[in-house]
Amino acid sequence: MTNEKKTFYITTPIYYPSGKFHIGTAYTTVAADTMARYKRLRGFDVKFQTGMDEHGQKIQEKAEEANKNPQVYVDEIAQAAKKLWKLMDISYDDFIQTTEDRHTKVVEKIFKKFLDNGDIYKGEYEGWYCTPCESFFTETQLDNGKCPDCGRPVHKVKEESYFFNMKKYADRLLAYYEENPTFIEPESRKNEMINNFIKPGLEDLSVSRTSFDWGIRVPGDPKHVIYVWVDALTNYITTLGYDTDNDAEFKKYWPADVHVVGKDIVRFHTIYWPIFLMALDLPLPKKVFAHGFIMMKDGKMSKSKGNVVYPEMLIERYGLDATRYFLLRELPFGQDGVFSPEAFVERVNFDLANDLGNLLNRTISMMNKYFDGVIPTEGLIPTEFDEALKIQAKETKARYEENIEKMQFSQVLSDIWALVSRTNKYIDETQPWVLAKDEELQGKLGTVMYNLAENLRKIAIMVQPFMTQAPKEIMHQLGLSEGLLAWETLDDENGIPAKTKVIDKGVPIFPRLDPEEEITYIRDQMRVSVKTEEPKKEEEPKEEFPEITIDDFMKVDLRVATVTACDKVPKADKLLKLQLDLGYEKRQVVSGIAQYYKSEELIGRKVIVVANLKPVKLRGELSQGMILAGSKDGILTLATVDEKLENGAQVK
Repeated sequence: MTNEKKTFYITTPIYYPSGKFHIGTAYTTVAADTMARYKRLRGFDVKFQTGMDEHGQKIQEKAEEANKNPQVYVDEIAQAAKKLWKLMDISYDDFIQTTEDRHTKVVEKIFKKFLDNGDIYKGEYEGWYCTPCESFFTETQLDNGKCPDCGRPVHKVKEESYFFNMKKYADRLLAYYEENPTFIEPESRKNEMINNFIKPGLEDLSVSRTSFDWGIRVPGDPKHVIYVWVDALTNYITTLGYDTDNDAEFKKYWPADVHVVGKDIVRFHTIYWPIFLMALDLPLPKKVFAHGFIMMKDGKMSKSKGNVVYPEMLIERYGLDATRYFLLRELPFGQDGVFSPEAFVERVNFDLANDLGNLLNRTISMMNKYFDGVIPTEGLIPTEFDEALKIQAKETKARYEENIEKMQFSQVLSDIWALVSRTNKYIDETQPWVLAKDEELQGKLGTVMYNLAENLRKIAIMVQPFMTQAPKEIMHQLGLSEGLLAWETLDDENGIPAKTKVIDKGVPIFPRLDPEEEITYIRDQMRVSVKTEEPKKEEEPKEEFPEITIDDFMKVDLRVATVTACDKVPKADKLLKLQLDLGYEKRQVVSGIAQYYKSEELIGRKVIVVANLKPVKLRGELSQGMILAGSKDGILTLATVDEKLENGAQVK
């Protein structure tokens, strides 16, 4: 007999550091994190890996545009990525950068193995190349002369290159698909690979370049740089110590249980990567799950459209759990989904505030009112509604375990929320306020209160992989230890210890939002979060703003003010609370400029205020207007006026 845990190895793609990560990147990472958390909850020994793909022509060009050394450039983005994943409570075990020695040295060995085995040969490449996608295409693969993946222009490339003999493994790959029907999911992605790439005949793959030098050199032929996909894809084994003296993790965790990727890189993960592994005589991953895109109502997220959503904005204002919940509840994993401010606010208000939050608040309130805050465990008398509630809880657990293995996160959450709704309905069915009026019905009232607390505990257990904060807060308000969040306790119908006391007054874990105010806020943030970049003429049109009349402009009341005091807003890293003297009155304005200015720098400065903007509350602080600032290349500067202008003077 052995007590060794079963292993589970899950990966995200290693992301390309071409700019700030938006919610699309966060979506992939949260999904993988949720699966990793679930497996840990079930007792697995989990290895969860993410990281960055840091070589290639595009990165070299981006670094040059920023006037930075490429290594400095990618290191800065890696630090920003780690900061974001910390903010999102991503529980990764390893973050690989493909510029690290532990990776580059093994990639050189792998390339040499391919050469020695006759899988790679030298020739000359001539074809169409998309720099942003780091991909080559034949004439017939182009879409109206443009990249079939991203729609951007391609350019003709002719250079000496090493090629990987993909044809050698095509039949073997197709056989693997047939023998392992769940290797690629959803199944539609597998059909695309077979019909669009394998059946028409696999082209040999160019695996080196000579037109740039930011990459790993080909062993023995340093004028060639190893093509990014050979470099990038092998990260999944180099991070485990493959082909090193320290390969214990490789032996333990490989093959991967699932690679989570976006649908735009399915070809690389389900054709190139399996063939590379076959050439190395290594087992193939058990599954590649390719999810869809987060779309906007007007199409893909685009800086030129001003519709990019960054997770930091959502987390700062609405909390981490609300953000994680929305991403996995609203968007069926595997399909394209649409983000809209309206849908986000509705999910927070209806699912989180009304359903789960209100259930907890009602339970805590009644427990204090009817039982002095102590969860009753003795003298309980069943009601006619108990059994149906318990059956649904058991069925929810069974469906959960089935659907999460298929990575159907939205369905899992839908089932949990059906249980939340059923528990709310149980309150209406049993009517505790009526039972409380009759001394002879105290046993039934106690049963109702116990069942409410017990169902809340079970709900907290089941949402743990999705939300990282709310489950602990639910347990805190119920007065229960976090040990009762263990998965195996879901089957225990008597899991609450005697004399457990809830908190004196419940605190809403998901405050209800003002729909109009918050929808406007998200839309505004989507626009202001777009940093102006020098667009590539052939790729991104200039951002256009609608023309306004002088009458429109005159509606805006711009006033001169002096900053008299300034403090940080608690628990909001980006917000400053400014006290302003407008001459005719004093005001408070909350502004997201904390990363650009220290509080003491602003005191005494003249600023321009939009004085007739509707007041709003930001993080509980009243903001009566907005101060003007300009932004370029990620640097924000406040708009100022001549010191001679008096406070309250109108800017025209």
